Amino acid sequence: MEKTRNLLATGTGIIAVGALIGVLAALLQKLGNPGNMGICVACFDRDITGAVGMHRADVVQYLRPEILGFVLGSFVAALATREFKSRGGSAPLARFVLGMTAMIGALVFLGCPWRTLLRLAGGDGNALLGLAGLVVGVWIGTLFFKQGYSLGRSQKQSFGTGLLMPLLILGLLALRFIYPPVEGQTQSGVLFYSAKGPGAAHAPLFISLGIGLLVGFIAQRSRFCTMGALRDLILFRQWHLFSGFLALLAAALVTNLVLGQFHPGFEKQPVAHTQAFWNFAGMLVAGFSFALAGGCPGRQLFMSGEGDADAGVFVFGMITGAAFAHNFGLASSPAGIGPHGMAAVAVCLFFCLVIGFGNIERTRA
Repeated sequence: MEKTRNLLATGTGIIAVGALIGVLAALLQKLGNPGNMGICVACFDRDITGAVGMHRADVVQYLRPEILGFVLGSFVAALATREFKSRGGSAPLARFVLGMTAMIGALVFLGCPWRTLLRLAGGDGNALLGLAGLVVGVWIGTLFFKQGYSLGRSQKQSFGTGLLMPLLILGLLALRFIYPPVEGQTQSGVLFYSAKGPGAAHAPLFISLGIGLLVGFIAQRSRFCTMGALRDLILFRQWHLFSGFLALLAAALVTNLVLGQFHPGFEKQPVAHTQAFWNFAGMLVAGFSFALAGGCPGRQLFMSGEGDADAGVFVFGMITGAAFAHNFGLASSPAGIGPHGMAAVAVCLFFCLVIGFGNIERTRA
């Protein structure tokens, strides 16, 4: 197991992990997941939020097994390698708010960093604006890092505290088996299911869950993180994580070409809109939020599986942000941004700046 950990942490390992994620994401799309959305942490968290009734947008409600697998796969990997460490207590309210702002920004764009790459790999030119916004948002975050920004250190916590997120995820998985979707119905027991739209598009359950578990395991071992890739490249000119970032894009592109899923252009792209500035601005807010929180949404899920309660707080912030986005008209759709999406971007940027400036540690004389 130690050899496996070292292998995945090497330069070759991170490239292999990124490439495998790219291939698997494209395959999930072929097997039924929405277009250019084989894996999207933000969108899938949003779907789960709808599945448990926290929002009632009936086209985006499905208990995505991939997300559950991410946490459980990371949990298994951390236990197997003795890296499961219960920790937390580092500015939980700030992390919760950052989770909300990250999700709202992502839903204005319609995708997380992973989906930004997958949209590019599918030929969606609108994702170029999202990628630019992501880079600028992370770059702004690095300016705060240089000034001493920090949310403080986590503290060791009880083993039981670290188990809470994996147990909660196991509970959601149990609900998925107890209340499976029923053809012709939009509700099964306590869960809601989309009958149309992106929420109704999904790969087979056990394939989705299996891929989620695998990705969770290898990402925990390799420390794969899209935000970290950009941060390290901008701050330190380090290419280690960024090589995995590029590998995901390249592998997904090649797989899409092979499968006939590459359709270049800006118009009529799946689950996307063409409002260029808001594609840029939404991902700027998301990238800024991820930087201040210390990880992209995928990395936050993986850390929550290895006992990091602070990452768990961020995840629940994202879930709450998804509920707000769809309950209050903040999220975009293929028709364009929501009626209150512009105001939401401005408010989220304001809160990010408050958290950024408010957590710069001043050097004492």
